[in-house]
Parts: sequence; structure tokens; C-alpha cells
Amino acid sequence: MKVHPVNENSVIIYFSDKVSLEIADKVSQAYQVLKADLESIIVDIIPSYTSILLSFNLRKTNLRDFISILHRILANINYQPASSNIANKIILPVYYGEDVAWDHKEVSDYTGLPFSEIVSLHASESYRVFAIGFAPGFAYLGNTNPLISVPRKSDPRKVVPKGSVAIADQQSAVYPEQSPGGWQIIGRTPINLFDLTQPNLSKFEMGAEVKFEAIDRNTFLAMGGQIDAQ
Repeated sequence: MKVHPVNENSVIIYFSDKVSLEIADKVSQAYQVLKADLESIIVDIIPSYTSILLSFNLRKTNLRDFISILHRILANINYQPASSNIANKIILPVYYGEDVAWDHKEVSDYTGLPFSEIVSLHASESYRVFAIGFAPGFAYLGNTNPLISVPRKSDPRKVVPKGSVAIADQQSAVYPEQSPGGWQIIGRTPINLFDLTQPNLSKFEMGAEVKFEAIDRNTFLAMGGQIDAQ
């Protein structure tokens, strides 16, 4: 673990140079502790796959003292095994119908699997929130089954509908709002993932466990889901 200055009021903590569940869990635990312990002096804290970026208020401390504080806090964190430290568990209903799974054929062609098996494999995994970024509430979830690992689209879409469930490489994600995107779309959730009226804005947080639960078309529509033409 290394702490490096970024500028006069920002530092980044590197936990590893490799992405793994173990490192993601350490990042998650450190994020929770640092956010709580440094609430009075930090301006922003941004966790990622293997690091945490922190910005602090220069009126309350200086760079050298802030780094000293970080070292002291980090040295006293009692990291727990991932299985005993799930921040929360989220179950997301997903309609995997081909009318919303816009890339079902491309994913089937690439993997050589029928789409029904792709759905089964995707919904059978438990995912962890590795990082949050790209757009507010957009969470990077790992890991998908290697059998359905597919590359991102060579020509990203200008518009991806809100709630689209997608995969790329060995990760999965859900688009919280309509936006451009290049992940392979395999379904859609009717659940609102980004809400400005909620304290945390997003359903996702670092370290959370996510499960996808397949639902049929009628259930999707009854829950408020919408089906858009490509």
C-alpha cells in the first residue's frame, strides 16, 4: 500500500497494481473507515478498483500532516475477509427478453452459446461493486462468468436506454440513466438506480453484493419498465 501526493490538497492511496476481489474488498473497507474518520477535513473521496483518491480542505490541514493522518488510520484498519464484510446486498430484477437485449445475437455469436444459456450464466453469479464511475450511479460489477466474457462494442451507441443491463470483458453493469455507451446490452431492469432525493444518490456502493433475478415481460412492464425501439 502506497500513499502519493497528487497536488497540494489531494493524495491517492494505491493498494495494488492488480484488480482482484481481495483488493477490491480492502479498498471498500478502507473507504468506509476513511470517509467516517476524515469527514471533517475531506472535500471528496473517490474509490476505484485498486486505489482511493482523497481531496482535503487546506484551511484545516496541510499535505504533510494529512498524509501522516492517513498512514495512522490505514495502519489501524483491521481488514476482514470479503465474505464477512458485504456492505449490503442488492437484488435487481432483470427482463432478458430479446426486445430489450439489443446485443443478444452479437453476444451469442461471440461466445457460441444460445442466449438462454447466457442469461442463465449471468443471473447465476453474485457480483461485487468494484468501482463507481463513468456516470453517477454507474457501478462496475465483477466478475462475470468467463464463458460469457465479450469485448465492448467497436462502435459505441449514442443512446443506451436507462436501466440497460450490459456486459463487457469480465464485468457487468447497469446504465442508471440514458447515456452513450459501448457495453453489450443483454437485458433491462425496471428499478430506478439513481435518485437525487436519496442520501446516497445511488443504490450501489463500494463492496456491495449484487444479484440479478430474471423476470418476464409482464412483470417488467408492471414494475414500470419501458421497451424502446432501437
